[in-house]
Amino acid sequence: MLAFRKRPQANAAAMAATRIRLVMAGFCLVFAAIAVQLTHLALTADDGVTRGGGSDAVASARPDIIDRNGDIIAIDVKSPSLFAEPRRLIDPDEALEGLLKVLPDLDVEETRKRLNSGRGFAWLKREITPSQQRAIYRLGIPGIGFLKENRRIYPDGPILSHVIGGVNVDNQGISGLEKWVDGRGLAELHLAGFATDSQQKPVQLSIDMRVQHAVRDELLRAKEKFSALHAMGLVVDVETGEIISMVSLPDFDPNISGDPTDEAYLNRLTTGVFEMGSTFKALSFAMALDSDRIGLHSRFDARSAMRFGKFSIRDYHGENRILTVPEIFLASSNIGTAKMVLALGVDAHKKFLKKMGQLDRLRTELAESAMPIVPRHWGELNSATISFGHGLSVAPLQAVMAVSSMVNGGYLIPPTFIKRSPEEAREVATKVLKTSTSDEMRYLMRLNAEKGTARKANVPGYIVGGKTGTAEKVVNGRYAKNKLLTSFTAIFPMDQPRYQVLVMLDEPKGLKETYGYATAGWNAAPTSGKIVERIAPMLGVSPRAVIPTAEEMLHNAGQKLAER
Repeated sequence: MLAFRKRPQANAAAMAATRIRLVMAGFCLVFAAIAVQLTHLALTADDGVTRGGGSDAVASARPDIIDRNGDIIAIDVKSPSLFAEPRRLIDPDEALEGLLKVLPDLDVEETRKRLNSGRGFAWLKREITPSQQRAIYRLGIPGIGFLKENRRIYPDGPILSHVIGGVNVDNQGISGLEKWVDGRGLAELHLAGFATDSQQKPVQLSIDMRVQHAVRDELLRAKEKFSALHAMGLVVDVETGEIISMVSLPDFDPNISGDPTDEAYLNRLTTGVFEMGSTFKALSFAMALDSDRIGLHSRFDARSAMRFGKFSIRDYHGENRILTVPEIFLASSNIGTAKMVLALGVDAHKKFLKKMGQLDRLRTELAESAMPIVPRHWGELNSATISFGHGLSVAPLQAVMAVSSMVNGGYLIPPTFIKRSPEEAREVATKVLKTSTSDEMRYLMRLNAEKGTARKANVPGYIVGGKTGTAEKVVNGRYAKNKLLTSFTAIFPMDQPRYQVLVMLDEPKGLKETYGYATAGWNAAPTSGKIVERIAPMLGVSPRAVIPTAEEMLHNAGQKLAER
């Protein structure tokens, strides 16, 4: 009897359990369907940009970029963007009409197509102003919304444009250091949704924005004064390889979208390659002095032109006599320089330039770089012309790297746009020249400022030294005597080198005050002097009352070397 009564209770309990399981299964199916639909909506976007990828990347922040002193160079700010949910729109045409009242620059046909797409999400306009957002909000259009995105802002505008580069509408780096930042893993963090404000440390550059402003200002003045097509400038720490300033004019404003094929977007210091003219002679002298076969007292006959078949090599202002090595440097003699190099041989010349980083593409944090243009068949004539800066085209930053090694004790240090300590520089440096060779090169460069073509760059108190360079540009396969590329490499202070300044002017014109001359000694050299005078105090280099002569510098360097 008892057993008979328990059966209905057991059946009821089993039925209840079954119902609960069915209800739970139903809920699971409903939630699964919702999850699938949400995933579908999240991954559906107009013109191929996925919500899971594109907008998450947009919503993620980029790290601030600061200069060596901590001043902001690039920063993210929140900016509203306009989107639509076409499936929720009641009247797409009415919505379009209202939006055009606030945003008359909208592409009518494209916007109409997006509003009528029936999709779950469609961008209408990225980065609108707060006032435009308020005006659209007041229209009260169902299915129209706003998304706060990170927008990249460059407070200094075009001042550092070629170094900093830029980002696209999704806040992803597309050029310059912005692209390098993404290459360090930021792009992957964006896609994973982990690149948040709190997880990113500022990127500190080697650039000093005070120096950058001063260099750009002087180059703008020189470009206008000498009616040059382009003007370029570099300031580098010769002890660490840090790039303190880089300017290539014309430049562009990274805050404004532009045409990347426009010449203003070309960084001529890394992407351009040039025959550097007599500035390149410094490498020939370093090669000669480092060989132990040629010294400061060696002599070379510069009384007549050198002939290679139908080609002749002459001096611009010929001395027409036998010259010592310092005299060749001061007179910037093509003949003397070529004879020095040929005395050591073509193979030795190629090997030396390879060691100095002049025959390979220079790699820095900037992806934009160019391969040097090297002769296919390299014979004596090639070495002769390359010795004085013709026949081999390199990026100016490459030449600067080599010149730095000539004055810093003989260490070739890869240049960098990221702040670097002297200890870190020593780890990546390569000894390419004897210390005595570096001492002798500093002597020659200082002597050139005292007596030679660099006199107009000689700023009182700062012990400047350097080398001028004037190269004829190639037009239709021939050198054009009236189209010059002038340059000047300045080092200061020459007895204890810290900084190198390079100034280049493309096709400067002669003036009345230059007696019609358009060579480097009349334009690039004085421009370099003005830059040194402005930036030296910013860099902690004080003027001195007592200035050692080039001879005293060489004597003191010899004593220190003997003491070692």
